[in-house]
Amino acid sequence: MAQQSNPGGRPDRLKFGTFLAPHHPVGENPVLQFQSDLDFAAHLDRLGFDEFWCGEHHSSGWEMIASPEMFLAAAGQRTHTIGLGTGVVSLPYHHPFNVAQRIVQLDHMTKGRAMFGTGPGALPSDAWTLGIDPLVQRDRQDEALGVILRLLRGEDRFSHESDWFTLKDAQLQLLPVQDNMPVVTASTLSPSGMQMAGKFGCGVLSIASNSTAGLAALPTQWSFAQESALKHGQTVDRKNWRVMLSFHIAESREEARNQAVDGLQRWHNEYNVWTLGRPGAVHVENKWDLLEQITAGGTAVIGTPDDLVATIRHLQEITGGFGVALGFAHDWANRENTLRSWDLVARYVVPEINRTTVGQRASMKFLNDNQATLMAGAGAAVMQKILGDERASAELGVMMQQMQSGKDDRGATFRPGGGVREDQLPENK
Repeated sequence: MAQQSNPGGRPDRLKFGTFLAPHHPVGENPVLQFQSDLDFAAHLDRLGFDEFWCGEHHSSGWEMIASPEMFLAAAGQRTHTIGLGTGVVSLPYHHPFNVAQRIVQLDHMTKGRAMFGTGPGALPSDAWTLGIDPLVQRDRQDEALGVILRLLRGEDRFSHESDWFTLKDAQLQLLPVQDNMPVVTASTLSPSGMQMAGKFGCGVLSIASNSTAGLAALPTQWSFAQESALKHGQTVDRKNWRVMLSFHIAESREEARNQAVDGLQRWHNEYNVWTLGRPGAVHVENKWDLLEQITAGGTAVIGTPDDLVATIRHLQEITGGFGVALGFAHDWANRENTLRSWDLVARYVVPEINRTTVGQRASMKFLNDNQATLMAGAGAAVMQKILGDERASAELGVMMQQMQSGKDDRGATFRPGGGVREDQLPENK
């Protein structure tokens, strides 16, 4: 569904989706895990979510999707309306012409649902394996993105010489199905992602907003994109800003906490601390202490739909507005409760944020405010019809006598509004 911005610049309708890195604990059969992730995409599509993003990683054990394009092509066969995005293709790892070719093919295979997300590469171990100096990764992303956008626009044949790739008389033989395929750059704590989005006039995927530092940076992040866009003669729109949130939702806070606490601890201690060694991340022995630390800092919501609604509204307020809320996909809870969490978001959080039940509530309140008048009129109309028919009028008289005596014509006790209990029928006594 198209999203329009009001004069104040805040999106009228917030879109919802997911960001699947993925972060799966090591130990499960990879064949089944891939199938589970595809089932997850189909589940969100059925629930009406707008976007599904998955990443590219080549190490860590937990992050096992090496080709987001291949995964999304398979997801496209199981879904119907949800947008399918590379979140993200690490551009320094690939020849830009091949990236453009793959994303165009994905757009055709998904009938115009592809979204192109780019980044410099997240895992230092991936760059190390490929022999890429981390200091050149962002510059290479910038250079590659500029070339890819020229290819996707269908420019006349052009050549490009670089210290890491070469193009000669390059032009795509197929262009995207979409006239304006969504293009985004990943943004973390540094301003480079936002500045690149401004330079090329594309969207942003803020993937550090599930950390304390990332949340603190959000209020000023958008200004980097605006300043860069002005400098390069481009424009940026908040509706193309995607902000990632971490949550697990249940019917009550107690249920949500009990369901997520063990998986949250494993994710933190085994992945963030032991595997990656994230700066500032330390092992936490007490799982309940860890849960309190993460939820108290606002980096994750583990609670009810109302709790998530409040968090999203707060983020909209402090950021000035964004276009898409992306839930971080994780295995904090078991599969059943995880799917249930997303179900609750679709059923209660999305309509509350987007005010899609306002008309229903207004209709209900109108009937409540005017029930005496409305019911009196309806009752008078019914009685007029009954009294105008001889048989119906006679039946009404019999019914009134039974109500006065407390018995129906079978001798059973009459309960107004509750019918007759079978054990009160004479033959059952």
